[in-house]
Amino acid sequence: MEQYRKISYLGPEGTFTEEALIKYLSKAVTLKGGNHNQIAEITKIAYPTITEVIRSVDRGEADHGVIPIENSIEGSVNLTQDVLTFESEAKIIAEIAIPIKHHLIGLTKSSLKNIKKIISHPHATAQCRIYLSQHFPDAEIIAANSTAEAVKKLKDTSGDSAAIGTKIAAQIYGLEILVSDIEDNKENKTRFIVIGSHIAKRTGTDKTSIVCFLKKDKPGSLFNILKEFAEREINLTRLESRPAKKDLGDYVFMIDMEGHVHDREIYEALESLRNKVYLVKLLGSYPVWAG
Repeated sequence: MEQYRKISYLGPEGTFTEEALIKYLSKAVTLKGGNHNQIAEITKIAYPTITEVIRSVDRGEADHGVIPIENSIEGSVNLTQDVLTFESEAKIIAEIAIPIKHHLIGLTKSSLKNIKKIISHPHATAQCRIYLSQHFPDAEIIAANSTAEAVKKLKDTSGDSAAIGTKIAAQIYGLEILVSDIEDNKENKTRFIVIGSHIAKRTGTDKTSIVCFLKKDKPGSLFNILKEFAEREINLTRLESRPAKKDLGDYVFMIDMEGHVHDREIYEALESLRNKVYLVKLLGSYPVWAG
């Protein structure tokens, strides 16, 4: 585990990102046959924004970073995609997918009937809308920068407030889970990525992420890109367009595919693409999460 000396993540302590990081490290130790005590030797550094996590890797302040990239309900995390595409040379070296479980958290021995205020990140309250409307229709909803921050704020409130947050946040701040699993969609999951400064080794069960910058937007541009993968029977797992940060109507295409850049078919497809588009940026080749 020596390569994981310092890992940055989207903080503060107790976020879903930290939960994903802990799960990733635990699996990495198990696969390498190591001792789980080694996890305690790793320095975890919380940063307040996704951008700062990525920059910490670019600047060498952290060996790796963990950030969210996609939610099964909300879709892609645009900030993560944009910074990796336009502002960073960091590479995706791994992914983690975890179920998103929201918990109603309060002070010890809080009574549900006394709760008049609920604090959380807007995404969390939106994902618990049905539960809140049924059980706390008159409660004041107070926005926080993260679910972890919401839980931390509870320590400065009276017993009439609760927060929506993670189990790990409740443990960190010494609070009580009043009701577990209050999310409306029980299949809610978020995919996180681990970024570093290298290309991960080929495992045989990999995924490659790229961005295609067009020379000029014209009819058939997307078809010509997809044709390279179709002819080689390469399965695409995600295709998305994002503004190219230039003129209105200019877009880049973000593509995930099965396989590693060192696989012959993937390598040949990317080399052929480079003759058709302005730029092919490799965001990373990394093992598919099987947790």
